[in-house]
Amino acid sequence: MTPDTASTETERLCRLAPVIPVITIHDAKDAKPLAEALVAGGLPVLEVTLRTGAALDAIRAMAGVAGGYVGVGSLLTPEQVSQAVAAGATFGVSPGATDRLLTAAEQAGLPMLPGAATASEAMALLERGYRVQKFFPAEASGGARAIKGIGAPIPGILFCPTGGVTPGNAGEYLALDNIACVGGSWVCPEKLIAAGDWRAIEDLAREAAAL
Repeated sequence: MTPDTASTETERLCRLAPVIPVITIHDAKDAKPLAEALVAGGLPVLEVTLRTGAALDAIRAMAGVAGGYVGVGSLLTPEQVSQAVAAGATFGVSPGATDRLLTAAEQAGLPMLPGAATASEAMALLERGYRVQKFFPAEASGGARAIKGIGAPIPGILFCPTGGVTPGNAGEYLALDNIACVGGSWVCPEKLIAAGDWRAIEDLAREAAAL
């Protein structure tokens, strides 16, 4: 898969809803009902971070949820790309980008949302063909003002800001022309996941989908 083809698919996914839930799963049994709640609430694109031992099993469970698109976040190595594809991930997200990681994703046919935090990083990814990028860590890197500033001289990039995005500031990001969507964990807090309160998570998803 070429970077240009990957970006076309990544943009399609990012346009499906204003928010991509950033999910940390500690018990794979929670994965399917969580995904069903988020999809029912209007958030079909889901990012499961590789921060726990249950992540790959969670992706396998979520991959079978109707109407959902499950991806893997916090990708760092080519080996993780292979594991994610084998688990059923349909896209990948990384906090930054390396040549080895991007090459592995291209060879595996995994659309990527690679991370950038500076104009130089964004330009390097764009030069390779990645016109849809993750802006991370968003708030620590200057927030919406920084993305607006980058967008002026580099109008060919669409961003999905993640990191410190909340219901209180998401609208500021989404108002920008160079924002495709935002990523956030507030729609699936670990406390509600542990309690199995899928109705509350569906309500949060519905509120986020209306942003």
